[in-house]
Amino acid sequence: MMKSDLTNMTIAQLRHYVLEHNDDQQAFYILIDRLKNNTSAQNFPCPNTPENIKIMKQAIQEKFSK
Repeated sequence: MMKSDLTNMTIAQLRHYVLEHNDDQQAFYILIDRLKNNTSAQNFPCPNTPENIKIMKQAIQEKFSK
């Protein structure tokens, strides 16, 4: 695979490619760079209190129960 092919892939396509070709370090680094630069990604602060940890666990359980 040529580098230009990797740079033209979407994040989903790159993720799939990296999972199928886990020895391709170039593809992995391109994916990581793309993910770091993804402005539409949501970032959440790390829960740092017992109350926040409880809220996080509840949110995860609700997400997986859907």
